[in-house]
Amino acid sequence: MAVAARKGRATASPLASSPMAITTTARPGFLGSWLGRIPLPKWALIALAVAAAVLLLLFLVCIIRCCCCKKQPKKKERVSLHAVSSSTTASLVQPEMEDLEQGTEQTGRGKLQYSLEYNFRAQELKVGVKQAAELKAMDSGGTSDPYVIVYLTSDTKKKYETKVYRKTLNPIFNESFTFLVSQAEVPESTLVMQIYDFNRFAKHDIIGEVRLPLTSVNLQHVIEQWSDLVAASKVEEEQLGDICFSLRYVPSTGKLMVLILEATKLKRMDSHGLSDPFVKVHLILNRKKWKKKMTSVKKNTLSPYFNEMFVFEVPFSQIQNVDMVISVWDHDKVTKNEPIGKLFLGCRATGNQLRHWSDMLSNPRRPLAQWHSLQPPDVVDKALGLKSHLKLPLPPR
Repeated sequence: MAVAARKGRATASPLASSPMAITTTARPGFLGSWLGRIPLPKWALIALAVAAAVLLLLFLVCIIRCCCCKKQPKKKERVSLHAVSSSTTASLVQPEMEDLEQGTEQTGRGKLQYSLEYNFRAQELKVGVKQAAELKAMDSGGTSDPYVIVYLTSDTKKKYETKVYRKTLNPIFNESFTFLVSQAEVPESTLVMQIYDFNRFAKHDIIGEVRLPLTSVNLQHVIEQWSDLVAASKVEEEQLGDICFSLRYVPSTGKLMVLILEATKLKRMDSHGLSDPFVKVHLILNRKKWKKKMTSVKKNTLSPYFNEMFVFEVPFSQIQNVDMVISVWDHDKVTKNEPIGKLFLGCRATGNQLRHWSDMLSNPRRPLAQWHSLQPPDVVDKALGLKSHLKLPLPPR
């Protein structure tokens, strides 16, 4: 039995020391078995691991950088603007620059002190131009040569000017001007005070203006106040007045009847603030003056009442070629009569004038009255394009 035991130990010892016994007792890990299956050397696996780590690091850096850029867009934009050209910078910040310019136009032109006093008995408005302060510099030396123009929108022909003060942004004027304004005209008038920079050899530049509608002012008391200058508005269209007349045409007899009724709010032409208006009615045939009639003169009024009828003989065959010109004039005994305003009707007219003429032709024998606004005489004359001033005989009927 000893011999058999020794034989058993002798046969068992070689099995215990063999490799087969080691593999069965030492179980490998998951990572080791997975790497063992890759047919690559150890150094190649290490290189791949390093490359993957580098790519992951770069990806994280990109994410962090994008998040930082989104959090600070304004700071990045401010920095980038210093490196681009001036034209590009202007285009990038143009909306903000426009806002700044509008603010400068309202507050960066200075301010004006003035006074208002209305005399109800004499119907006079006394405007005192006191002083200006913090005016915008218009000259290269950082100063200006300011002066003030004062007028009312109801009578733009009458304007006053102060003296020119050299090289100052804070001039003291202390000048006053008087306007004739009736109580009825006060609500329709606006006081305009414009400050200009005087230039001897160039056009005078406007610094700013103050517009004060008189309807918003309590003229029961003397007013003295400061107002900020603003950018000058576009020149308002001069109001010449309105006129009302009636038209009637009878095709069977060829009679064109014009009834001049009244006019209102005419432009003041005389020094005392009124006019001596009368109306001319011209017929133009084929762009040449043909017939003319006129009303009586109404003295010292801006709202004359005429109620005068004129009858013209115009054959139906010629009515399509006729233009009728209505003009209001200011009569003057000493000098030449001055036109206040004009308008013309006919097939070449436009707007209300064309509509009135068309309604007359569409409603024969029926008088049709309508109000019209007067237009500048030169504008009407240019639109008519008259050939000559010769009168033509009446075409044969």
